[in-house]
Amino acid sequence: MAKRGIILMNLGSPDSTRVQDVRRYLTEFLMDKKVIDYPYIFRKILVGGIIVPFRAAKSAEAYQTIWTDRGSPLIEWSRQLCATLGPGLEEPVEIAMRYGNPSIKSAYESLVKKIPGIEEVLAIPMYPHYAMSSYETAVDHAREIHRKNNYPFKLTIVRPYYDNIDYIEALSERIRPYLLQDYDHLLFSYHGIPERHLKKADQTGHHCLQSANCCEVGSIAHEHCYRHQCLQTTRLIASKLQIPQEKFSYSFQSRLGREEWLKPYTDFRLVEMPAEGIRKLLIVCPAFVSDCLETLEEIAIRGKDSFLQSGGESFTMIPCLNVSALWVKALTKWIRAYDAGIREMVLES
Repeated sequence: MAKRGIILMNLGSPDSTRVQDVRRYLTEFLMDKKVIDYPYIFRKILVGGIIVPFRAAKSAEAYQTIWTDRGSPLIEWSRQLCATLGPGLEEPVEIAMRYGNPSIKSAYESLVKKIPGIEEVLAIPMYPHYAMSSYETAVDHAREIHRKNNYPFKLTIVRPYYDNIDYIEALSERIRPYLLQDYDHLLFSYHGIPERHLKKADQTGHHCLQSANCCEVGSIAHEHCYRHQCLQTTRLIASKLQIPQEKFSYSFQSRLGREEWLKPYTDFRLVEMPAEGIRKLLIVCPAFVSDCLETLEEIAIRGKDSFLQSGGESFTMIPCLNVSALWVKALTKWIRAYDAGIREMVLES
């Protein structure tokens, strides 16, 4: 076996809930040209002059509602996943964040120290679906740091796994116990992106959002189409769990600004559903594999309040995969399958 290390790549989190740390994190995140894809000068004015000054304190308060004794839930779940995976593998496992700490450079450096003569790093983005502002920016950043520092090892990256049988199995089993309770509806809430990003990622230039059923019409655009991939995940899980068509739907959360984002919007749906007779709601967030601000605060706290205040009776957020046994098994299987020569899941730099 080649001398190799594993990196689990996720989004990131502020170092603390102090406003200055949140401000630093938000600036790094929002100044990424793949997150806000405006020309630099406009992005600088928007982020530095408007968004961050107004959002930093509010975001710090939001982080305070979910922060634990060990810090950020996202970082802690990532550490636990790393520790749980480790004993089942021969390779060392590190975590790296696209923004904040620990950085991808620190993960590379740690593996170089741990593995004399290291030949390869296998990076696994903790993003099941392809989006410019999540999977693409993490992969591009990992490649850029690898190239700039002239590391001696080959960098290999796992492809999006939104329809992979092991991911679908792990998430389905995460959901299954909650379907035993009395519920009216299961909402699949995915992180949103601007419609502009979807069109920008369309390799054909004329498929995405050009018709009402574009995600059902076969196209090479689906390789980079976040919306298609989210719908595929929803269909596969609903089919596996045999959820009736009328008892599930999807929506998109976490939008920023006034432009058009993917619809329907989760916050709108949570207010509308009770009037439609949906009063006992289950909600799951498949775009996230680890619980974080967007699941624990945006959905489990603010989303729940909106739903109940609008006439809902019960609201249950299903936890992310975190360190569930089947998720750990899936990751272990992918790493070992790659060792066995199954290359379909990886991209090589």
